[in-house]
Formats: sequence, C-alpha cells, structure tokens
Amino acid sequence: MKLDILVIAAHPDDAELGCGGTLAKHISRGFKAGIIDLTRGELGTRGTPEIRASEAALAANILGLSVRENLELPDAFFMNDKETRLKVVQVIRKYRPDIVITNAVEDRHPDHGQAARLVNDACFLAGLSKIQTNLHGNAQQPWRPRALYHFIQARYIQPDVIVDISDYWEKKEASFMAYASQMYNPQSAEPATYIASREFLDLVRARAVEFGNAIGKKYGEGFVVNRTIGVSLLTDLL
Repeated sequence: MKLDILVIAAHPDDAELGCGGTLAKHISRGFKAGIIDLTRGELGTRGTPEIRASEAALAANILGLSVRENLELPDAFFMNDKETRLKVVQVIRKYRPDIVITNAVEDRHPDHGQAARLVNDACFLAGLSKIQTNLHGNAQQPWRPRALYHFIQARYIQPDVIVDISDYWEKKEASFMAYASQMYNPQSAEPATYIASREFLDLVRARAVEFGNAIGKKYGEGFVVNRTIGVSLLTDLL
C-alpha cells in the first residue's frame, strides 16, 4: 500500500499528540496516512505494552489510519545504527510515502531527538539504490520521501510551518485521550507522571491555541523543516 503521509515516531501516543490534527485533516480529504511506532513504550511508568497496543489501535481507528505498525525497538535504548536504520528504510520503501513526519528535533525525552535523527537519516538512505532491503523475500526498490517534517513536543520550538487544525481539534484530542493509561485522569490510582498531569494536558491545548493564533486560526500544529519551503503561488499561503 502506498501512503501519502507516514508518521514514524518513538512511542505510541507521540504521533497523536504531535500531529493528530494534521493527520485527521488530510485523511478527511482523501489522503492515505499511517503510523509506525518505533517502540512499544514498555518503559512507561503507567500501564503495560499490551494496554498501549490496544490504545494505539483505538487511536488509529479514531483518526482513520490506513496502517499502523510497531517495530518493537527497545524503548529508551534504540540506536541510530546500521541495523536500525535498515529497519526504518524497509518501512519507508514498503509504504513509499510522499511525506514523512517524525519526532521533535530535540525534547525532554531523549528518545524523541534520537528518533528524529534516525528517521532523517533513513529517509535519505532509503533513496540509495545500492542499499539493498527485502520484504517477504522480494527486493525493495529505492524510495525517498519528498518532504520530512518534525512535530513539536514538550519543549517549545519555533515552527517553520503551522497547519490549521481548527476543525479537527476534537478528533485530535479524542485520539490522544484514547491512551487512557497515560493521560490525565483524576480517578486513576496509577503513579503520577509528567504526561498524566493536568498541567501537561493544559500545555497541549495551550500550544494548539498559540500556534492557531499565530496564523489567525483557532487551533494549529507546528512543524520544523530542515529545508527551504517553497510554494507555487503566493496565494497558497494563508
């Protein structure tokens, strides 16, 4: 299956929090999108990998994803080495996305920046014909995505581009709140964590309002790009 957009992120829930509104908006317009979770988030304080997997499936259904897979790399310990790069190259060549979205270039969780570097490198390497990968016994053809975007997470980063998600905030919120074991719940008896706090939930909402306000809209999601952004016409800009 060829996808228009493929999100490759460190943990289940990263994609929903970082770009759930953007995914929902594009899917509503007929684009095919999917998520590859690099790890199961097995070192998370709350819940279990099995619970996270069921929550990820629920979030995928809410967003209308065409694909969701987990590479089951070791949480907190995956490397940007040859073996891991080739695994990411394989999924890029499998789904041949035009756009790849990944984690913040740096953040409070070291896995986020590590994933950003890993995916950036794999996107380039996936286009090299002399790098050979196989899927189900068949040689894969080279494929390099046209664009790579990094969403913004806990730490503020000045975005290069902001997507208006005003009509998709509720769906984004539903997608990340599907991770009930991880998100704020005053009735939960689980240990307190950063992302399970009311303050974190307020931050996610406030960030969307801040980015929306920056472009004259109600809600927005910001992205960082490591290239010059071009448009065909000035009228393509808000």
